[in-house]
Amino acid sequence: MATRRDAQFKLCRRFGVNVFGHAKALNRVKKDQRPKKMSEYGTQLLEKQKVKAYYNVLERQFVRYYDKAKKMQGVTGENMLFLLEGRLDNMVYRIGFANSIRQARQMVNHGHILVNGRRVDIPSFNCKPGDVIELREASRDNEMFKANFQELKSFDLPYIEKDLENFKGTYVRTPQRDELPIEVNETLIVELYSK
Repeated sequence: MATRRDAQFKLCRRFGVNVFGHAKALNRVKKDQRPKKMSEYGTQLLEKQKVKAYYNVLERQFVRYYDKAKKMQGVTGENMLFLLEGRLDNMVYRIGFANSIRQARQMVNHGHILVNGRRVDIPSFNCKPGDVIELREASRDNEMFKANFQELKSFDLPYIEKDLENFKGTYVRTPQRDELPIEVNETLIVELYSK
């Protein structure tokens, strides 16, 4: 299985945005440094790379999400973000079981997560509104998972309901564009792929 092994903090500094949610990611940004002048293609490519880093997906997968979003009704860029937001590894991260998208992906791969009472170990599994995502009974004793879920209040999103006592989260509805906790201009990505 292919994975991203880029230096996380270096990526955050290049994008100018804390993509991975780590507290120290942007500590070494030089404040007096002038931004590089970039071409139109460069800015489009940077936006695409930013979204890929946010959701921890590789190019081939990302192109599939774009193609699927293009066939859906509505705005292509927003549809693509909604599809990416509905990935199981992202839902696990947003609910708060993991403190990073990479940790969430590993938790799903190792079978710690149940969707509607059934074990799912595919990180790209597409969650639908109404799905209940919970930590497996045997995994609830793990101190790291407990600490992540009960102490981390990183995301309080209106489209996710959390049940702290039962280690559950419910994907209530499809989010609105302004509710997504990412700083991205998705129209530039659509322009890049429509050339």
